[in-house]
Amino acid sequence: MTEPMTELQYLSLLRRFDTPTVCNVIELLDVRPRNEGFMDRSIKACFPRLPPVVGFATTATFRSAQPGEKGDVYASLVDQVQKVLEEVPAPRMVVFQDLDDPPAAATFGEVMCTVYQAFGCVGLITSGAARDLEQVDKLGFACFASSTIASHGYSRILDMNVPVTVGSIRVRPGDVVHADANGVTTVPRDLVPEVALACQKFMDAEALVLDYAKAGTPTVDGLRKAQDACFQRFAKIPDEVRRQLKR
Repeated sequence: MTEPMTELQYLSLLRRFDTPTVCNVIELLDVRPRNEGFMDRSIKACFPRLPPVVGFATTATFRSAQPGEKGDVYASLVDQVQKVLEEVPAPRMVVFQDLDDPPAAATFGEVMCTVYQAFGCVGLITSGAARDLEQVDKLGFACFASSTIASHGYSRILDMNVPVTVGSIRVRPGDVVHADANGVTTVPRDLVPEVALACQKFMDAEALVLDYAKAGTPTVDGLRKAQDACFQRFAKIPDEVRRQLKR
């Protein structure tokens, strides 16, 4: 009898697929409205060439416009890392909500990203701004932000591991986040196994249309047949995955 896959193994499987495919599968499983669960156009990949990343969200709020009692971001970085290690398993995605609107200064730079990466984080997402792009790019650390600003101003971390709103969606500590050059989505944690197993099946079904269109001399009738076959495959995927999980 085959041993069941662990949650980490399913996350590793999810990393093989792009974020649009993950979104397509979530739509296919019909577990939430199609216009929910993914970040809007305000959040963009800083390094689009990097492969997809997936991890458990560790969240924080942030400000940089005015001096504050808690000191700058470096003063609270150690406290944040300790809280992250205690409360959120690896792999981790750091998710910041910048409470200044518009952002007044950069949320992150080389030092923060280097530290996060050293402590099991695979990426960072912020509704605020980025800086040190050349240095962070060399780390191979995936980052997503609304903009770039050269200075960190009066940057400081406020609350840690609290629900945050980034890119018009709510992200809670421990949520599964998947991101790549196309954008960012959450994956319902209890559905990670189903989504991970369904992605390749979904791509195989899409290939019926793609391969037909690329084969040369297509006809409308032929395209219709390929599309019908694709949709028939789509319809079978949820039951196939559930049977696979019961083995």
